[in-house]
Amino acid sequence: MQKLPFEFSHGGYIKQNAPQQRIGLRQSTTEANDGGTDFDYLFPDSARDPNSLLPAENNKDIIEKLKALGEAIIDRQGPESEDTNSIIPPVYTYWGQFIDHDITANTDQAVTDLQTDITKDDFTPLSPDFVTDKLKNLRHPTFDLDSVYGDGPTLDPQNPTQAKDFYQEDDPVKLKVGGNAEQDADGVPTPGDKIPPENDLLRDLPRNNRIAVIGDSRNDENLIVAQFHTAFLRFHNAVADWVRQNEPQNAQDNKTLFVRAQTLVRWHYQWLVVNDFLKTVTVSGTVDSILSDGLKFYHPRNGNLFMPLEFSVAAYRFGHSMVRAFYDYNRNFPNSTFRLLFQFTGRGNLGSPPAPSPFNTLPFNWIIEWDRFVDEENAAKRQKNSARKIDTHLAFPLSDLINEGNDAQPPIQELLKHLAKRNLLRGYFLSIPTGQSLADKLGIKKLTVEELQQDNSPELNQALEPFLEKTPAWYYVLKESEVRANGDSLGEVGSRIVAETIIGLMQNDPSSYLNEHEHDSDDDHLWNPSKGVKLPNGGEIRSIRDFLKFAGVLPE
Repeated sequence: MQKLPFEFSHGGYIKQNAPQQRIGLRQSTTEANDGGTDFDYLFPDSARDPNSLLPAENNKDIIEKLKALGEAIIDRQGPESEDTNSIIPPVYTYWGQFIDHDITANTDQAVTDLQTDITKDDFTPLSPDFVTDKLKNLRHPTFDLDSVYGDGPTLDPQNPTQAKDFYQEDDPVKLKVGGNAEQDADGVPTPGDKIPPENDLLRDLPRNNRIAVIGDSRNDENLIVAQFHTAFLRFHNAVADWVRQNEPQNAQDNKTLFVRAQTLVRWHYQWLVVNDFLKTVTVSGTVDSILSDGLKFYHPRNGNLFMPLEFSVAAYRFGHSMVRAFYDYNRNFPNSTFRLLFQFTGRGNLGSPPAPSPFNTLPFNWIIEWDRFVDEENAAKRQKNSARKIDTHLAFPLSDLINEGNDAQPPIQELLKHLAKRNLLRGYFLSIPTGQSLADKLGIKKLTVEELQQDNSPELNQALEPFLEKTPAWYYVLKESEVRANGDSLGEVGSRIVAETIIGLMQNDPSSYLNEHEHDSDDDHLWNPSKGVKLPNGGEIRSIRDFLKFAGVLPE
């Protein structure tokens, strides 16, 4: 099969050509070119100050100690206790992953293969100037859903788009959606109950030889994010139908219809990212403060948007600690293992192993039951229908990622499969300022030594001891959440970096909802869901639950 554009492996690198101007996207402050868009430091002076970094001169010793710290924060294998549960529903873990794939790609790469470099026992941290010069983002750092749309549908056969295979042939304004298998590749019927709505078996990614035909192949690396991406395909198609029915003036031709539908999808998505996702995962008041008082730290460089490394390499990786080892996935698999969620994907050959025969598309018994992932009342009870706490305790499967490093030799393979070690080594390699330095820059009280050691096991405190004065930023963000927010949201440092970056990217994108004001009335109102599509009962899309309902993947 011809390699798809926009195809990335997790941590991999596939260069894409300069994208054409996308249909319906007004000119934003940055356009990708062959070299990609910029990564930079939110606090470049800290990245260049040795006092704000882990020591570079005794690098071999630091590398060994970072590996020990990464090992110490992995929970032992076994059932997850209730005290690991937060009040955040599990959907936010994978919504966060979807957002990351929409705005960043290539954080694991430098001018040479980073995965190779960090496996060395004596690699040298890169200079910030080298990082910002050589490391490029293969995504537009705007919330334009290019991971869903690519460069748009082919509406003129003489000018096909790279993403033409993402769209339906008979209705090119709509995205393809995959069907669900009722039997395996050998014709054996699939056992199990149908997932409501029971007659709807269009709840998979579109596939070619089991490989997802979507804008970013990373969204098929685990089943939950794959089902979330499927919801976006369905949401767009439902919006196109809604526009045809409710705004006939915007459906007179395919181009006008697609532009209107795409714009509405983007604005609903952006509004939900700010008003649902961010307000759930950050300290209360952070988002409203930024929206009312303005940005304090994120500002375009030389008029261009950039992706802050402190965000992409450290703070935004908080979601790794929210991953569960077991999920109440659906009525057929109420205690599904994390490993199975990687096997029922294209990369896992859709169930082989452990199934006797793989499927060509996702079997119907593995359709997600979204109500088990969005229920705030169950999450508030800290039951298994919640994400894990944002803290310094990671689920055991993250130390043995089944689709990573399989072609490598030990001990390199073990490192590539161990997410915590990779995160810590990557931060060191890319000269990310320490957590204490970030707190100083943000004007937030630093964690004390006692807080850094609070409630740790003796093994963890032993591994942490070399980093009590200079703590790796990723670990610091997790610990700040643990001791100052009970793991139920990010702490102040993590909240500010995450919210400031996301809102900063949107506010500096002229096509985002934050720059769309209603000019046809006496008041100049910012766009909000009351101006968008409506549920059949007239309700507005004001939560991720509403979004999934409108997409038709969560029954009323």
